[in-house]
Amino acid sequence: MAKLTKAQREWRPGMPKKRRSVKVMFASTVLTLEAFVVLFGTLAVFGLHRGTISPALLLGGGVLLAAALVGTCALLSKPAGPVIGWILQLVIIATGLLEPMMFLVGVLFALTWWYGLRAGMRLDRENRERDRQQAEWEKAHPGETGPASGPETAPGTD
Repeated sequence: MAKLTKAQREWRPGMPKKRRSVKVMFASTVLTLEAFVVLFGTLAVFGLHRGTISPALLLGGGVLLAAALVGTCALLSKPAGPVIGWILQLVIIATGLLEPMMFLVGVLFALTWWYGLRAGMRLDRENRERDRQQAEWEKAHPGETGPASGPETAPGTD
Protein backbone atom coordinates (compact mmCIF):
# COMPACT_ATOMS: atom_id res chain seq x y z
CA MET A 1 0.00 0.00 0.00
CA ALA A 2 1.20 3.52 -0.78
CA LYS A 3 2.57 5.68 1.99
CA LEU A 4 0.23 8.49 3.10
CA THR A 5 1.36 12.09 2.83
CA LYS A 6 1.51 14.37 5.87
CA ALA A 7 -1.70 16.12 4.79
CA GLN A 8 -3.46 12.76 4.44
CA ARG A 9 -2.28 11.58 7.86
CA GLU A 10 -3.42 14.80 9.58
CA TRP A 11 -6.81 14.97 7.87
CA ARG A 12 -9.92 14.48 10.01
CA PRO A 13 -13.59 14.48 8.94
CA GLY A 14 -15.05 17.98 8.85
CA MET A 15 -11.70 19.70 8.31
CA PRO A 16 -11.88 22.44 5.70
CA LYS A 17 -9.71 21.92 2.63
CA LYS A 18 -6.68 24.19 2.55
CA ARG A 19 -6.95 26.71 -0.26
CA ARG A 20 -4.18 26.58 -2.89
CA SER A 21 -2.21 29.73 -3.61
CA VAL A 22 -3.27 31.52 -6.77
CA LYS A 23 0.17 33.14 -6.95
CA VAL A 24 1.84 29.72 -7.03
CA MET A 25 -0.59 28.48 -9.70
CA PHE A 26 -0.06 31.54 -11.92
CA ALA A 27 3.72 31.48 -11.49
CA SER A 28 3.90 27.73 -12.17
CA THR A 29 1.92 28.19 -15.35
CA VAL A 30 4.25 30.93 -16.60
CA LEU A 31 7.39 28.91 -15.78
CA THR A 32 6.03 25.78 -17.49
CA LEU A 33 5.12 27.72 -20.63
CA GLU A 34 8.58 29.28 -20.60
CA ALA A 35 10.15 25.83 -20.40
CA PHE A 36 8.39 24.84 -23.62
CA VAL A 37 9.43 28.07 -25.33
CA VAL A 38 13.03 27.53 -24.20
CA LEU A 39 13.01 24.00 -25.61
CA PHE A 40 11.71 25.20 -28.98
CA GLY A 41 14.09 28.17 -28.90
CA THR A 42 16.94 25.76 -28.23
CA LEU A 43 16.04 23.81 -31.35
CA ALA A 44 15.91 27.02 -33.39
CA VAL A 45 19.31 28.20 -32.14
CA PHE A 46 20.70 24.70 -32.72
CA GLY A 47 19.57 24.85 -36.34
CA LEU A 48 20.93 28.36 -36.89
CA HIS A 49 24.26 28.15 -35.03
CA ARG A 50 25.16 24.47 -35.14
CA GLY A 51 28.37 25.20 -37.04
CA THR A 52 29.60 28.01 -34.76
CA ILE A 53 28.64 26.80 -31.28
CA SER A 54 29.05 23.27 -29.94
CA PRO A 55 25.78 21.36 -30.45
CA ALA A 56 26.24 19.59 -27.10
CA LEU A 57 26.61 22.96 -25.36
CA LEU A 58 23.55 24.41 -27.10
CA LEU A 59 21.28 21.43 -26.50
CA GLY A 60 22.59 20.79 -22.99
CA GLY A 61 22.19 24.43 -21.98
CA GLY A 62 18.66 24.62 -23.38
CA VAL A 63 17.53 21.44 -21.70
CA LEU A 64 19.17 22.51 -18.43
CA LEU A 65 17.42 25.90 -18.53
CA ALA A 66 14.06 24.24 -19.26
CA ALA A 67 14.61 21.80 -16.39
CA ALA A 68 15.49 24.70 -14.07
CA LEU A 69 12.25 26.45 -15.03
CA VAL A 70 10.16 23.37 -14.30
CA GLY A 71 12.11 22.62 -11.11
CA THR A 72 11.51 26.13 -9.81
CA CYS A 73 7.77 25.40 -9.80
CA ALA A 74 8.38 23.19 -6.74
CA LEU A 75 10.01 26.08 -4.87
CA LEU A 76 7.40 28.77 -5.48
CA SER A 77 5.77 28.38 -2.06
CA LYS A 78 9.12 29.15 -0.42
CA PRO A 79 10.51 32.72 -0.17
CA ALA A 80 13.40 31.89 -2.51
CA GLY A 81 11.12 30.58 -5.29
CA PRO A 82 10.07 33.91 -6.83
CA VAL A 83 13.66 35.19 -6.52
CA ILE A 84 14.94 32.18 -8.47
CA GLY A 85 12.15 32.82 -10.98
CA TRP A 86 13.36 36.40 -11.48
CA ILE A 87 16.92 35.15 -12.01
CA LEU A 88 15.65 32.73 -14.64
CA GLN A 89 13.76 35.57 -16.33
CA LEU A 90 17.07 37.43 -16.69
CA VAL A 91 18.74 34.30 -18.06
CA ILE A 92 16.01 33.95 -20.69
CA ILE A 93 16.41 37.60 -21.67
CA ALA A 94 20.17 36.99 -21.94
CA THR A 95 19.54 34.19 -24.44
CA GLY A 96 18.86 37.05 -26.83
CA LEU A 97 22.63 37.17 -27.28
CA LEU A 98 22.32 33.88 -29.20
CA GLU A 99 19.06 34.65 -30.98
CA PRO A 100 17.97 38.33 -30.96
CA MET A 101 14.25 37.47 -31.02
CA MET A 102 14.69 35.96 -27.54
CA PHE A 103 15.18 39.49 -26.17
CA LEU A 104 11.56 40.22 -27.05
CA VAL A 105 10.33 36.80 -25.90
CA GLY A 106 12.27 37.14 -22.63
CA VAL A 107 10.94 40.62 -21.89
CA LEU A 108 7.36 39.56 -22.65
CA PHE A 109 7.66 36.53 -20.38
CA ALA A 110 9.25 38.67 -17.64
CA LEU A 111 6.23 40.99 -17.82
CA THR A 112 3.93 37.98 -17.68
CA TRP A 113 5.90 36.67 -14.67
CA TRP A 114 5.58 40.04 -12.91
CA TYR A 115 1.83 40.21 -13.60
CA GLY A 116 1.28 36.60 -12.50
CA LEU A 117 3.03 37.24 -9.18
CA ARG A 118 1.28 40.57 -8.62
CA ALA A 119 -2.22 39.38 -9.53
CA GLY A 120 -1.73 36.11 -7.65
CA MET A 121 -0.71 37.91 -4.46
CA ARG A 122 -3.74 40.20 -4.75
CA LEU A 123 -6.11 37.27 -5.25
CA ASP A 124 -4.53 35.34 -2.38
CA ARG A 125 -5.03 38.39 -0.13
CA GLU A 126 -8.69 38.67 -1.21
CA ASN A 127 -9.22 34.93 -0.60
CA ARG A 128 -7.75 35.17 2.91
CA GLU A 129 -10.07 38.09 3.69
CA ARG A 130 -13.07 36.19 2.27
CA ASP A 131 -12.16 33.12 4.35
CA ARG A 132 -11.81 35.27 7.46
CA GLN A 133 -15.23 36.84 6.89
CA GLN A 134 -16.77 33.41 6.25
CA ALA A 135 -15.29 32.06 9.49
CA GLU A 136 -16.71 35.06 11.40
CA TRP A 137 -20.15 34.52 9.85
CA GLU A 138 -20.12 30.80 10.67
CA LYS A 139 -19.09 31.59 14.25
CA ALA A 140 -21.96 34.10 14.59
CA HIS A 141 -24.51 31.76 12.93
CA PRO A 142 -23.76 28.21 14.08
CA GLY A 143 -25.67 25.43 12.36
CA GLU A 144 -26.76 27.56 9.38
CA THR A 145 -25.61 26.71 5.88
CA GLY A 146 -25.04 30.29 4.82
CA PRO A 147 -26.94 33.24 3.45
CA ALA A 148 -29.11 32.54 0.40
CA SER A 149 -27.76 34.21 -2.69
CA GLY A 150 -28.63 34.37 -6.33
CA PRO A 151 -31.90 34.08 -8.20
CA GLU A 152 -31.95 30.29 -8.01
CA THR A 153 -32.75 30.43 -4.27
CA ALA A 154 -35.30 33.22 -4.42
CA PRO A 155 -38.80 32.26 -3.18
CA GLY A 156 -41.32 31.43 -5.88
CA THR A 157 -38.77 30.51 -8.53
CA ASP A 158 -39.34 26.73 -8.46
